[in-house]
Amino acid sequence: MLTTTTLEPALSVRQVLGLERVLAGEPEVVAGAGQLDRAVRWVHVAEAADVGVMLSGGEMVLTTGVLLAGDEEAQVEYIRSLHRAEAAAVVLGLGRAFPAPPDVMRRAAERCGLPMVVLHRPFPFAELTEEVQSRLVRRKFAAVSLSEAVRTALTGLITSGAPLQSLLDEVASHSACPVVVTNLAHRVLATSGERSAVDDVLRDWERISRQAGGSEGDGWIRAELGGRGERWGRIVLCGYRGDAATGRLLADRAAEALVLHRMLGGSVRTWEEQSAQSLLTDLVSGVVPARQLLPRARAAGLPVNRRTFVPLVVRDGDPAELDRVLRLLGLPGLVAELAGDATAVLLSLARDQDAKALAAHFALRLRTETGGSRTVVAAAEALGSWDDVPTGLREALHVAAAVADTPAGQELPVLVHLRDVRLRGLVRLLRDDPQVQAFAERELDGLLCGAEGESELLPVLRTYLATGRNKSRTAQLHHVSRPALYRRLEAIETRLGLDLDDFEQAASVHIALLAHDAQQGR
Repeated sequence: MLTTTTLEPALSVRQVLGLERVLAGEPEVVAGAGQLDRAVRWVHVAEAADVGVMLSGGEMVLTTGVLLAGDEEAQVEYIRSLHRAEAAAVVLGLGRAFPAPPDVMRRAAERCGLPMVVLHRPFPFAELTEEVQSRLVRRKFAAVSLSEAVRTALTGLITSGAPLQSLLDEVASHSACPVVVTNLAHRVLATSGERSAVDDVLRDWERISRQAGGSEGDGWIRAELGGRGERWGRIVLCGYRGDAATGRLLADRAAEALVLHRMLGGSVRTWEEQSAQSLLTDLVSGVVPARQLLPRARAAGLPVNRRTFVPLVVRDGDPAELDRVLRLLGLPGLVAELAGDATAVLLSLARDQDAKALAAHFALRLRTETGGSRTVVAAAEALGSWDDVPTGLREALHVAAAVADTPAGQELPVLVHLRDVRLRGLVRLLRDDPQVQAFAERELDGLLCGAEGESELLPVLRTYLATGRNKSRTAQLHHVSRPALYRRLEAIETRLGLDLDDFEQAASVHIALLAHDAQQGR
């Protein structure tokens, strides 16, 4: 599906008229003033009345009109022949043949929409021809060099296994404008460019992307992505300020590279996952304020206006499977794998929908589809504000981590909230608090300082407290005799200076141990 465009860098009529040498001839546009942005592919000096048959389009024709003077029919036909040949403009040097702009030619040019310029001062056409031709050659050489530089850089990134983002960053560095990759539904899969400029583009992405449509005005240059008879996306240069031919080259080179990247590295679905992962990771980290991430969420296809958001997290979940269940239920949301084997789901529901019931339905359907009796979905409370989403995602992650610490024999509901993990969940939430860290170290100091503590006594204490201080069960799990266990428990009490039969003291050291394990990522 990718079409490589032949690059023909050009100057516009307006740019030619602004050259210093041309300005010396005192140019005046007498017709076709609205067509001055036409591209000038070449400059041609010709006095022949039938010059049109010699042209191939895009030429600026320079003439003194010496063979047209006194013949109004010839003057009109001359303009028409230039129009039929798709000339860029005609420049008439005033002098003996035409001391003033010929009204017949002017009217004919205006009707045809052909820019007509007269030069009021004598001007050597050879100088203009030399100036324009040399500039065109230099531009074409620069464009070819740019083409090779871009292709070489992108190919190098692909062969080194660089991610999609690196390719887009390279394209953005050459285009100096926001670069956006979308699927066919206009949903943004990836972006690159100056952050503020990208945010400006994404803020009202759906409207402006569809409004731009198939046109490439105002620097919006797009290239289709696809292969084997199927289109699956497009890359868009948003507001490119260089000439259109160079922008087209950049877009085409970028499209070639992205198609190759997909062929070598996976499917377009992977790009959608990367987009969701980047957004949800930024939300969780809190490095970027949620309000600044709103345009990205909207452009990614997530409904955000007047919505209720429900953050969910599944430990060791398959993003593809979660996304499949989400689509099966017709629930709008984003799915992404985050750090620590956690997969996040951000549901976006209408305000009149029952968020709790739908979240529970999703969790139950996921357990049914995966066939895992221990599949548990951790959830934060439903949120009515986008600004609260980062906190909600972090809460769901904490709940998921606390669920992972739950003993294998303990039954949990399919949808777990912070209240369901009780003390373990609270400790997880507070594990980074300096006072909690100091409390854990103070309570466990006698076991943490010695080599024997970590290797033998601490696991015994952990099991003893987790089993509700059941000595028989603890001895069984550690494969030791009851007398041997008693000796170890006595050693623990001696080291910690406490009585494990005292409920308050046991509860205190249990909380300290939970905090220690949470801090160590156990």
